[in-house]
Amino acid sequence: MRRSEIQQQIHSRLADEVGTLFRPSAPRRVALLYPSSYHVAMSSLGYQTIYRLLNRGEWAAERAFLPDDVDAWRKSRASLCTYESETAISEFPIIAVSVAYELELTGLFDCLALGQIPLYSADRDGRHPLLVAGGPLTFSNPLPLGPFVDLVLLGEAEDLVPRLQTAIESAPDRTRLFESLRGQPGFWIPALDGEQLPAVAKTQDSELPAYSQVLTPNTELRSMFLIEPERGCSRGCTYCVMRRSTNGGMRLVPPERVLELVPPQAKRVGLVGAAVTDHPQIRTIVRQLVESGREVGISSLRADRLDDELVELLARGGYRTLTTASDGSSERLREQIERKTKEKHLVRAAELARKHALRTLKLYEMIGLPSETEDDIDELARFARELSRIVPLALGIAPFVAKRNTPLDGTPFESIPSLENKLARLRRLLAGTVDVRPTSTRWAWVEYQLAQGGFDAGRRALQAHQAGGNFAAWKRAFTVPPARPEPVLRQAQHNRGGLMAAHPDPPEPAEGRRTLRSAQGARTGE
Repeated sequence: MRRSEIQQQIHSRLADEVGTLFRPSAPRRVALLYPSSYHVAMSSLGYQTIYRLLNRGEWAAERAFLPDDVDAWRKSRASLCTYESETAISEFPIIAVSVAYELELTGLFDCLALGQIPLYSADRDGRHPLLVAGGPLTFSNPLPLGPFVDLVLLGEAEDLVPRLQTAIESAPDRTRLFESLRGQPGFWIPALDGEQLPAVAKTQDSELPAYSQVLTPNTELRSMFLIEPERGCSRGCTYCVMRRSTNGGMRLVPPERVLELVPPQAKRVGLVGAAVTDHPQIRTIVRQLVESGREVGISSLRADRLDDELVELLARGGYRTLTTASDGSSERLREQIERKTKEKHLVRAAELARKHALRTLKLYEMIGLPSETEDDIDELARFARELSRIVPLALGIAPFVAKRNTPLDGTPFESIPSLENKLARLRRLLAGTVDVRPTSTRWAWVEYQLAQGGFDAGRRALQAHQAGGNFAAWKRAFTVPPARPEPVLRQAQHNRGGLMAAHPDPPEPAEGRRTLRSAQGARTGE
């Protein structure tokens, strides 16, 4: 890929956007980095929210993404740059990176390398950008990020971003900034705090909801406007990071507030949250959207909340597949993990899908839960066959990965051969009747190592990535630890220059820049 082709791709995507924020004269500038592709990043409601939050007052945020083809970008010798001004990320005084889940850590390695920025924080000084991380991963386990970032925001962006901006505006250098933030809820400084994490910050209900800033057709959800009618979850599933979170449970946004934020040009609307169908007025919201002629998607359909009215509205709103989850292969296991979904709820979901002419019922399952046996797998197969006689059924199956900050934290990962045997058993029992779609057991194992690991897991991840990034490299890396010291704050280097002093003047806009327009999406139901 030549540099001209890189520029052409950026210009084409910007031309398709509606809502892009470009503030070239703002004195304080941040590169907002997402360590996955544009296609994924612009489907992230959190990333879009941070983009809007940072573009306030004297601040401007410009977006950067992991290239679609990292090798091609590397061969072009172009430095990773932002979309808004095509400025190299290394020229920004601050890089803010949003990390959604564990395996995006390798995307961060690639982005920093393409930006010609040292990967380890201990190898950077005041001449390099301040690297700040946040995102959904911080609710679970951000420790593997520790060797690579300078500061981590733990919790909800609406609270943390303004506080960070105020602290930076008041701090003459990084040492003073870290002194002012250290010990505050939501701010973790790995080089000073080690693996001791502060409390997660939680925003006030008045700051809700999060919603899309940019609309673009170049995502999986094709110009879908995303908004959260609720945040958190009041349920108690023991495997879930969002368990009974946040601020004590589910926090509701009034229907009128949701509806007034939907822009007139948005023809597709995604309702995003951990427990959207638990909102007591969800039917009111969906009905008004559908009756206004819009398509609707919901990120979390709970089977015990589905009824004739809601499924009929979803069918009118463009649904062709009804997607829900039971997350346990048997009733016994679902009781064990406090997942209250019963077989009767799933049978009802299948019947409603058939009644309203939906093509498929898609059901997400986990295998490898504690105490799971072949009897549980056989029960899943038996029940899946029953459902498939009502409506065509697809099973999305993922191995269970224990997460920090959940009751199942520390639960061992079931061996890969055992998981593969269970999948083979399911395929055999369901052959010709149910579409079985498993995720990789090997990459689930990698995810587990990072989900349960600390600083050392991050260093091992870098070793695996630099050794080629295949599964064999990951296995080797987690067998023999890399020889790398703990990150230590280099006081004199971090003091060299003020926070914003390195690059005080914003760049001129790229020549020939067309009017920027934009669009957005997040992973909601079909």
